[in-house]
Amino acid sequence: MTSNEDTRFLPHPGHEKALRGDAAQAALPALASAIPLAGGELLLPMPVNAHDHGYGIRTLDFGSLDDALESWIPTMRLRPRTDAYLEALVAFGRLAKTGVAATIHCHNSLNAARMVDEALEVIRAAKDVGIRLGLSCPLLDRDAWAYDGGPERLKPFLSPADWEALSPLAPRYAPFKDQLAAADAVAAANFNPLVDVQYGPIGPQWCSNALLEAIAEASAANDRRIHMHLLESPRQRAWLDRRFPQGIVRYLDEIGFLSSRLAVAHGVQLRPDEYELLAERGVQLVSNPSANLRLRSGTAPLADAVKRGLRFGIGLDGSAFDDDQDLWREMRLLYFLHGGRELERSFTAARIFDAAIQTGATVVNAPLGEDFTVINYGALIADSIFDDLDEAEVLLNRMSAAHAKAVYVAGQPVMRDGRLVNVDFDAARKELLAQARADLPRLTIERERCGKLIAATRAYYGSWTSA
Repeated sequence: MTSNEDTRFLPHPGHEKALRGDAAQAALPALASAIPLAGGELLLPMPVNAHDHGYGIRTLDFGSLDDALESWIPTMRLRPRTDAYLEALVAFGRLAKTGVAATIHCHNSLNAARMVDEALEVIRAAKDVGIRLGLSCPLLDRDAWAYDGGPERLKPFLSPADWEALSPLAPRYAPFKDQLAAADAVAAANFNPLVDVQYGPIGPQWCSNALLEAIAEASAANDRRIHMHLLESPRQRAWLDRRFPQGIVRYLDEIGFLSSRLAVAHGVQLRPDEYELLAERGVQLVSNPSANLRLRSGTAPLADAVKRGLRFGIGLDGSAFDDDQDLWREMRLLYFLHGGRELERSFTAARIFDAAIQTGATVVNAPLGEDFTVINYGALIADSIFDDLDEAEVLLNRMSAAHAKAVYVAGQPVMRDGRLVNVDFDAARKELLAQARADLPRLTIERERCGKLIAATRAYYGSWTSA
């Protein structure tokens, strides 16, 4: 770092203003001391994308249009068949170009035999890009296509011919012991010290009680983190309330599932007693405001949950506004969405940055103080009359991926001036698109099937409210 008075170091965004010039130089941690800064640049601890799915080909690009969550899920059948390494490389590279080089990756393979090989390719992609990764290995064993009974629930809403054609395509799950063994095998084979392998139950509505209990036991025995979707949509709330009369969160506590090793994504439908219990057990909630709005799940009761002590992180879920994987804008949305209407703001800039940096590091199981982002702060205040504004407020009002100049992970550069240091992003993206487009003949057939599944799914859940 230079001693230029126009350079800044913001170690605790929202809690105190940036140090400048020589004072900033003197305060730098060892891993940041060699990072070059030009005049007008600001260095801060890197935020973490604490929940995502690693879409190299983004959802809109493979024809998945935003919808209510349950009607949207069938569109995942339209994901092109591409190389797992290349898909992850593009997804991780796209994120790193924004100045964020740490993420949770909820892997999407449903084939336990193939999952280990795919996961190792994802780990290789993370190593090649240079990012930190929490790799959530998928676990599920019930209710494909429809809560409360699985594919058979859709039969009354499909013609006999369509049911005969579509029903054989419903997912078949490996025994959950095999799935857990696969996740453990990935952890044992992990060759990348920047990757933390985690158990990834997709959501309690897709897991049997036996699987949830086995995950709780395995997590405690192996000291391995769990990353799970929880109470995302109103339909999930309704079904889980029927399945667990004591409440899903209370049930999870009864089986030892709740602990500081657990992060849950979304939590839009949480109730006060539930987020109080999550807070008491040290669970982290990852909020995904863009995805929640795009999939019509609603707005999480985050501000109230935080007042009750719940720690939260921030994740893009592959569904940021503009499909740009811009965590900075997601932070801004969260900041304003939960700002309230009072004269004094209780949902502060400090809370947002603590969520993105500190809780984010917890969720991916990463150390604090080793990863940093460089921002073109001068561009953010180019027209400002005063240059002593609270930098955290400026960032939350104006920062976007376009202002990220560089990102460093464990002292190593991952991105500089919008270009990845270790891989050719443009070449990888071009190759991935070629693979995706080569799958077009199959996808054309699948698209028609998908439309029928969407219509049947919408009718099925619509029958809940009309019954």
